[in-house]
Amino acid sequence: MSPVTSGGRRRLTVAVKDSLRELSIQLSLLNRRVGAQLDVRDVDWDCLEIVNRHGPLSPTALARRAGLHPATVTGVLDRLERAGFVVRDRDPADRRAFTVRALRDRAAEVYRLYAGMNGAMDRICADYTEAELQLLASFLNRATEAGHTAASELA
Repeated sequence: MSPVTSGGRRRLTVAVKDSLRELSIQLSLLNRRVGAQLDVRDVDWDCLEIVNRHGPLSPTALARRAGLHPATVTGVLDRLERAGFVVRDRDPADRRAFTVRALRDRAAEVYRLYAGMNGAMDRICADYTEAELQLLASFLNRATEAGHTAASELA
């Protein structure tokens, strides 16, 4: 690997940040198109992804993670429940409380819509060594955490 000058490093850093912005745009577009196929709004899709990754969650915890007002989350959950993506389970210890969990009934439909992107990512990753993939995964995890921190600071 050749040494990079400070100007070269700045240009590469800007290129990485620009690429991340463009990736964000493309993933938002993909998610919007998948959501349209499933008749799910963008904010609903974001909340479903949070429940899929971190659930089951209370509506309050979901609102906090999504950066949404609890009343907004109520509407989101109503729509997701009607569409068959989530269910609200009562807490046996406190009948007033409940958690939201994702249902797997529509998973095949979702996987089918993301099949093109998943296949493309598999082909891209096949071009990298295990060490390079570890570096990329580390970078993306750190960038994700930086995004979480920046969003939290703005809340």
